Amino acid sequence: MKFSLTAAFSSLLLAVSAVAQTIQIGAAPKDMSVIHPGEKLLVEVDRPNSLSGSTEVAIVIALNSCHNTTCVSPPDAILGNILYNGPYKPQFHSDAVGKPPHQNFTVTVPSTIEKGNAQLVVYHVALIGAGPSPFTEFRNLTLKVV
Repeated sequence: MKFSLTAAFSSLLLAVSAVAQTIQIGAAPKDMSVIHPGEKLLVEVDRPNSLSGSTEVAIVIALNSCHNTTCVSPPDAILGNILYNGPYKPQFHSDAVGKPPHQNFTVTVPSTIEKGNAQLVVYHVALIGAGPSPFTEFRNLTLKVV
């Protein structure tokens, strides 16, 4: 019985730690924003401050055309055009009072993307806790390509 309580408590603690490490697509862009092929797009990725230890590994930012249909969620099969693939180092900024640690990425909308709905996907990879344990997640929103 002691083992089961310890295992259950450890699992609960890991789950709570993981939730504290989740990201959000921040102030930019907003869901259903209008974008144009070839233009620059600012993507803000927020990570709420947390007391639990974590090591950021990377994020991938991608844009996938929905071919004038409803975008699927979660985008676990196809990311689409990779706009950024690299380090994620969120920080507090003195000019952004009240915002959580975040990082801004300026990416370019592919000039060949089809008009209609497109899904912006942020795939996040981190290591959590003393173990550490791997943690991955997707966040997405829909944009309108005109």
